[in-house]
Amino acid sequence: AALLTLTRNRGAATYAQTLQNIPETQVTTLDNGLRVASEESNQPTCTVGVWIGVGSRHENEKNNGAGYFLEHLAFKGTKKRAGAAFEKEVESMGAHLNGYTSREQTAYYIKALSKDMPKVVELLADIVQNCALEESQIEKERGVVLQEMKEIDSNLADVTFDYLHATAFQGTPLARTVEGTTDNIKHLTRADLVSYVDTYFKAPRMVLAAAGGISHKELVDAAKQHFSGVPFAYKEDAVPAVPRCRFTGSEIRARDDGLPVAHIALAVEGPGWADPDNIVLNVANAIIGRYDRTFGGGKNQSSRLATLAVEHNLCHSFQTFNTSYSDTGLFGFHFVSDPLSIDDMMYCAQGEWMRLCTSTTESEVKRAKNYLRNAMVAQLDGTTPVCENIGSHLLNYGRRIPLEEWDARIAAVDAQMVREVCSKYIYDKCPAIAAVGPIEQLLDYNRIRSGMYWIRF
Repeated sequence: AALLTLTRNRGAATYAQTLQNIPETQVTTLDNGLRVASEESNQPTCTVGVWIGVGSRHENEKNNGAGYFLEHLAFKGTKKRAGAAFEKEVESMGAHLNGYTSREQTAYYIKALSKDMPKVVELLADIVQNCALEESQIEKERGVVLQEMKEIDSNLADVTFDYLHATAFQGTPLARTVEGTTDNIKHLTRADLVSYVDTYFKAPRMVLAAAGGISHKELVDAAKQHFSGVPFAYKEDAVPAVPRCRFTGSEIRARDDGLPVAHIALAVEGPGWADPDNIVLNVANAIIGRYDRTFGGGKNQSSRLATLAVEHNLCHSFQTFNTSYSDTGLFGFHFVSDPLSIDDMMYCAQGEWMRLCTSTTESEVKRAKNYLRNAMVAQLDGTTPVCENIGSHLLNYGRRIPLEEWDARIAAVDAQMVREVCSKYIYDKCPAIAAVGPIEQLLDYNRIRSGMYWIRF
């Protein structure tokens, strides 16, 4: 028994030890402006990826969806490798490759054995610089993308959030969807995609990030060998300027009484990535929490809103979100409810917002801070989330922010800060609303707007 206890204690690291023992993120900038960043560990595997500062926000009405379309074509062959040869080469390493496109970022990454890192870097460089964009593949993927868009349209949560962006940032690039319009996908040409790559795939916009059992020096050497051809010719006036996306308090309602449940999202304008208020708002969101009928705990959950939802059968689920972009954001909540529970759920949710602004307690803040710390340490679980963390941080903040620094920022938050920051962003602000489904009971905009303040005497 004593031996088992000794072994168990030796294998368990405290939270403080975990923060102190995280390897340093090393960053090197190549001559052409490409940033190479890595975190070395003793893992037998590694994840290497290219993060590019371009997304649907950089598109216009005519080419909206080009980045998403390009993502589908990225792994379909290059000028050096036919599609079948490319796939065979990846499979022969036992590697896993993936990619995604968002409103401000595009990423392509590969997870493989650490010994295969140089080969992975060469493959990523080939994808970024030499994507074949064959006409036959474009026509084939056009049908695939259109089918995916139909599937996305059937996911009402995704539809609601797209509507929320459309109404909150109307008339600006952030209002457009990542996937683009059906008409655009049908008419995008090879020339459109080539122009998109030539305009935005520049070295200063890129980060080559890696995590796992790799050497930073070897990573830099591989990057110099294979990414030196990425153009540096990048000036602020060399690409179309991206206008600041103004927030508009407004709403979109897509009523369909044939659907079984309603999806409602309500948000105010949040801060951009680098704003220190983000930490405080994340603590506020952790206080409200999240809920799903499948959760255990019932009315004994720590979230007051979850307790109300259970006791009064207000909703099927709810979640909070704090979506940040370079210069703005969306801070709000989304819930799914039965048609006759919408008004009660909205009343309780807005009441929680008002309580955050006026009467947040220290005990709630302490619990929320511990929740955030737990979520933060979970980012260490695997080379892929670490790699994504490195790539995104360098694009959003210009550096990798250590977890120890995040912990210090979280520790500095108290109840008064939560009340002040929430009042700054929430109290008496005009919200953006998106609603889909049987939403007859959703009150008119002015009534919901009146729930954004309390009349106090």
